[in-house]
Amino acid sequence: MISKLDSRLTFIHQEISTTPVVVADIWVRAGSIEEPAFCFGMAHFLEHMIFKGTTNLAPGMFDHNIENRGGVSNAATSYDYAHYSLAAAASYLEETLPQLADMLLNAAIPDDEFVRERDVVLEEIRSCSDDPDWVGYQHLISSIYPQHPYGRSILGTENDILQHSPSAMRCFHRHYYQPKNMTVVIVGGIGQESALELVEKTFKVPKLALNDCICPQREKVVQPLIVGIRRQEISLPRLETARLIMGWIAPGIEHLKVAYGLDLLSALLSEGRTSRLVRSLREEEQLVQGICSNFSLQKESSLFTITVWLEPEHLERVESLICLHLEDLLKNGVTKQELTRCQRLLCNDYAFSTETPNQIAGLYGYYNTVAQADLAVTYPQNILSFDIHDMQKLAQDFLSPNQYAVTVLKPG
Repeated sequence: MISKLDSRLTFIHQEISTTPVVVADIWVRAGSIEEPAFCFGMAHFLEHMIFKGTTNLAPGMFDHNIENRGGVSNAATSYDYAHYSLAAAASYLEETLPQLADMLLNAAIPDDEFVRERDVVLEEIRSCSDDPDWVGYQHLISSIYPQHPYGRSILGTENDILQHSPSAMRCFHRHYYQPKNMTVVIVGGIGQESALELVEKTFKVPKLALNDCICPQREKVVQPLIVGIRRQEISLPRLETARLIMGWIAPGIEHLKVAYGLDLLSALLSEGRTSRLVRSLREEEQLVQGICSNFSLQKESSLFTITVWLEPEHLERVESLICLHLEDLLKNGVTKQELTRCQRLLCNDYAFSTETPNQIAGLYGYYNTVAQADLAVTYPQNILSFDIHDMQKLAQDFLSPNQYAVTVLKPG
């Protein structure tokens, strides 16, 4: 059941009467893509500060209450959303969900807690900066999206975080953490009427007025194009295994048919030992330690990547061989057997990802935040709708061996 409440919040419910557990998943259109120039890193930092309480709830009290009742809470920030989840016994939902709603809608963002939590965020940034895979990916996206928010780290930089103030964060929070920007998904052992009544009572428009501050809007940027091969090489000290990361731009959520097809092409290239790149480069040639491809669906512009872990002396040859595989894909397409295998893999993955209330709630919430909720249940039929001619056309349109960005990490 999907409904729009008077507060303009979207409510989604699915009862699973066989489980005593209920998952509440709250998705907010307040990801890092919404940050204006002076607020880089604000969306993720705010996720931390949400748990610092309200006028009714002291810092740490929500976590204490959830854990004492055997529940679990979690949160994450992406480019296109901020996401908060709560899993608890159905009998505790009426007590715990209002607390989560209070934090989301009425976060106090105290000055002293802001300063303390800033150190936590700074340490998270430093920790990620020690991860070569994270560093390589950040260099790749900054090359592909030099002006677009997708080219920035969701965490922000140390300098970004040090410039933030509690008052600016309160303004960002009041502007975006409104019911009209939220999707609340309730899945599990609770009936529709009870769940709807609880959400309507809990997620009301906050008392804090929006006219208390003016939050500047970020500038809209058109999707970039990659012309030719955009290359960069990074040297990292103490790096033992080199990285080769190649990236191609694809359309955003408005072209979902393309996204489904690129999921299939990703599976074709690197899902399992019999996939084209794994079989050729790792199993037969033994040139790489590992290789994977990934399609990241994003609201405004999506990204297809191939990542390789290998010895530095094989970098040039492996990149050349990958391009030869892509040329063959563009010229000769895929076989019916390959397509059937990939469709089976993705449909099975989808089935495995919808086994628990938590997984189901996340699927509904994600799709409703970036597109529309009913797309969450049509994935298998869309995957099965492709034929071999569709696959070859998609490869020709989006996986050119002559137009991509590449980042190379070498031991320094």
